[in-house]
Amino acid sequence: MEFAYFVLMAAATAAFVSYPFWGSGHGTVTEDPAVAALEAARDAKFREIRDAEVDLKTGKLTKDDYDRVNQELRNDAVELLRKLDEARDNQKPANG
Repeated sequence: MEFAYFVLMAAATAAFVSYPFWGSGHGTVTEDPAVAALEAARDAKFREIRDAEVDLKTGKLTKDDYDRVNQELRNDAVELLRKLDEARDNQKPANG
């Protein structure tokens, strides 16, 4: 009985670990490099915003400096999101 439990747990673990690789390469959509670059830039900008928040909490930035940096970073993020939306809209087929 213990052996059956072990085999079941090993199979479940193998399935869980390998799940992200199931079906890779079958029916996948090739992503536009421009969209991928904008997504990477968006993620980096969000990390910068979080880093600024940490810097404020740890005293590396004054409140005034944080407000200025935060506003600039958020303006940049909004612009990146706008460009990302445009790039994704341009990817869609003409028929919708």
